[in-house]
Amino acid sequence: MPASGKSYQLVIVGGGVAGIEIATTLGRKWGPARRRGKPAPEITLVDADFAHVWKPILHTIAAGTRDVAQQNLAFVKQARDAGFAYQAGALAGLDRAAKAIVVAPLHAADGRLVIPERRIAYDALVLAIGSEANDFGTPGVKDHCRTIDSRREAIAFNHEIRTRMLQSVAFEQPLSIAIVGGGATGVELAAELIQLLDISTGLGAHGLSGLMTVTLMEAGPRLLAGFPEDISAATERRLTAIGIKVMTNAKVSAATEAGFTLADGSEVAASLKVWAAGVKAPGLLADLDGLEAVRSNQLAILPNLQTTRDPAIFAVGDCATLKPAGAAHPLPPTAQVAHQEARHLVLHLPALIDKGTPIPDFAYHDMGMLVSLADYDAFGSLGRLGLFKGITFRGRLAQFSHEMLYRSHQQKIFGFWRGGIVWFLDWLNARVRAPIKLD
Repeated sequence: MPASGKSYQLVIVGGGVAGIEIATTLGRKWGPARRRGKPAPEITLVDADFAHVWKPILHTIAAGTRDVAQQNLAFVKQARDAGFAYQAGALAGLDRAAKAIVVAPLHAADGRLVIPERRIAYDALVLAIGSEANDFGTPGVKDHCRTIDSRREAIAFNHEIRTRMLQSVAFEQPLSIAIVGGGATGVELAAELIQLLDISTGLGAHGLSGLMTVTLMEAGPRLLAGFPEDISAATERRLTAIGIKVMTNAKVSAATEAGFTLADGSEVAASLKVWAAGVKAPGLLADLDGLEAVRSNQLAILPNLQTTRDPAIFAVGDCATLKPAGAAHPLPPTAQVAHQEARHLVLHLPALIDKGTPIPDFAYHDMGMLVSLADYDAFGSLGRLGLFKGITFRGRLAQFSHEMLYRSHQQKIFGFWRGGIVWFLDWLNARVRAPIKLD
């Protein structure tokens, strides 16, 4: 607990699925008391970006089938509305002895210093800084491949794909796109790019359909390895049917300017290359003032989500690893896990702060998995709990379920009524604006 007369400082690093939900929910809980002059914990959210976008839709922003301007949630405005403070900047270090984090300086695009390096004190710290692409040390990936792990990367990819498409039509040059990674991100991005192609052709880019190709490569024997086998097989058939070349057992040994070299020595030509073959936590966490981390840079945490070496520091979402009792593998780096962990802290942090009540162990509930192939199809599994466990489904029900995950997240951060209004505005914009980003 802080010294007498000093407000309790809860600092959250990372404004992704978990970070924004924790800051928003607890901000609304404690904000009214602070406004009335009563003592209440103060929350500070730190993020290197200026806006939140739900990570599972980044592939649609990258393809331009969803406009990022409509999906941005500015941290400054959310902080004002929900009752927390926002600090712009990336995590640069940690001083556990002083209970403070170091925030990197913020520079403008032209290199000018905007905000210098600073320290932010905490009484409790929640690390929720997400993940980034894992190239597994594959030569050439950093130099020749694009990744889509953040809002900025998705926007940059969208600018690049639109430029390449215009050049392809203008000069009648082939545009070959290759995606490495047959997980949900790679599969969904491939489908969105075909939808981008179909819409562009309908808007007048008739020559593009014979010039643009999409190849999806997976090192393992099937796509969507974490899904039931029937969904994997059906997904591969559907992707092939809409024009995507699917390659399984295609392990990439190197990326080059011309494309990819496979382990068997064969070459896959690609003018635009995307790496979506795995994730790891940011390298900073590998040696963050003595906190325990695993090989993928993820922080090791106890069942109650505290880090193993510091009870004042929690880690949630993709940047943390937790293997439940009796489980064969750690929890996957998914939005579902991040949301449930965030909910656990939202429920139990107040009692810890107010009364010193220990946080109970976190229990994960597998609610199933969903994958959307743009407007072409969708597949889902109901998970391992309940009466209908293991049942798979597809089509409109799966598409609606996939969309509802996003709408549920929006309602958590906007509230019920504002979340409904945002959903209506998205529906309205879809009917009055171009179906793909053109500006």
